Amino acid sequence: MLYEAIKKLVQYGIASGLTPASEKIYTTNQLLSLFHEDSYEDVPCDSSSLVLEDLLRKLLDEAVSRGIITDSITYRDLFDAKIMNCLVPRPEQVQREFWEKYRISPESATSYFYKFSQDSDYIRRYRIKKDRKWKTDTRYGALDITINLSKPEKDPKAIAAAGKAVSSSYPKCLLCMENEGYAGNLRHPARDNHRIIPLTLDNSEWGFQYSPYVYYNEHCIVFNRKHIPMKINKQTFTRLFDFIRIFPHYFIGSNADLPIVGGSILEHDHFQGGRYTFAMAEAPVEIPFILKGYEEIQAGIVNWPLSVIRLRGSDTQRLTALACHILDKWRGYTDKEAFIFAETKGTPHNTITPIARRKGELYELDLTLRNNMVTDEHPLGVYHPHEELHHIKKENIGLIEVMGLAVLPNRLNHEMELLKEYILEGIDLDSNPETSKHAAWVKEFLPSYTDVTKENIGYIIEQEIGRVFCRVLEDAGVYKCTPEGRNSFLHFIETLS
Repeated sequence: MLYEAIKKLVQYGIASGLTPASEKIYTTNQLLSLFHEDSYEDVPCDSSSLVLEDLLRKLLDEAVSRGIITDSITYRDLFDAKIMNCLVPRPEQVQREFWEKYRISPESATSYFYKFSQDSDYIRRYRIKKDRKWKTDTRYGALDITINLSKPEKDPKAIAAAGKAVSSSYPKCLLCMENEGYAGNLRHPARDNHRIIPLTLDNSEWGFQYSPYVYYNEHCIVFNRKHIPMKINKQTFTRLFDFIRIFPHYFIGSNADLPIVGGSILEHDHFQGGRYTFAMAEAPVEIPFILKGYEEIQAGIVNWPLSVIRLRGSDTQRLTALACHILDKWRGYTDKEAFIFAETKGTPHNTITPIARRKGELYELDLTLRNNMVTDEHPLGVYHPHEELHHIKKENIGLIEVMGLAVLPNRLNHEMELLKEYILEGIDLDSNPETSKHAAWVKEFLPSYTDVTKENIGYIIEQEIGRVFCRVLEDAGVYKCTPEGRNSFLHFIETLS
């Protein structure tokens, strides 16, 4: 059984392009070593169907039966990365292949590396397929909704073992260069099969990789070689433009650099990008304006639930200068009537979430105004999903959500199934803690549907979740999409000239 599984996996490596045919014996021996096996027999087997998930499952079952690993998702994930590392090239080989492809075109390079990241099982395709995805039409365009089902929850055995394990600060975080080839442990995911492409942005060293969870097509992460905190400044804009000069078919953006409105990893400077068109990118400019001294740059307020200024021009240095001017003004801007305060008790509140892209011959930069104030009424943030929406989305609104993609918690998948059952059967939603949190919301939207059936109930719930996400984005907007909100927004614009 082991010999057949190893033979098939080596064949997979050769067929996918991960492993040169000339390294067949070497790769076989590396895999035998992992399983503490001294001998090998070239057994006959059917190699017409080489499904990686099936091949790995058989090898992991064998590792469990031999007592090499404990039978749990955490230990399996640590070991399958070791298995795949026997097939994948060393980092320098991947980098050389990437830049050779780049000579053909930037698209050829990224297509190669994206496929490699999936074939190597760094991106576990068979898990990503489980994610639940749909779109909801709103007044701002079609929002993307996703329920993350691909990230496995840690099992109790692993959690208990991790509590007893010696803590380590290496690598410092999941975005550090030191993750490349790192074996991982119970506290840190395995990265044996992980490869990084070095980049130079604004004369500094950065790394380029894909997200293992791929929330959208070619979801990439670009991170500073140094483990330094996020900071939005002139260098940020320069680096964003440098990146899209290298990869003009990608967009690139940064989370804000303050808690609540920032991303989940504020301690390591990084961007996220990819090859996907979000609703935000297609949203039109609602109110164009011209700024004194920057007349050649097209500027305007975007028709979007968050408060976005869009800049378009051909000169990235001029765009950077204007972006810095807007950022500096916003950092120090207070409008008590609009409930915007630059700082309270010395704590700064204003920052920006920037996104850059190419539009034909022009560069486009969206600057999303953010504010992280809290109050007694809204302890998690004034410009954060309000409490009545927490049954759907409670987490921070970072870059991905800002652009119009909801990343919703795993729990919702099960709760949606319960809601379908309870609504169709007429069961009281308050009778179950998992559905009671949704009771007020269901009572709000259900009367608007005259025909609720087994066939359409799933679609109805999905669309209503999408509408809640739209309200989440509106909560995150510092200026609301109302006449009063637009007037207040224009008051800030007036300070820029």
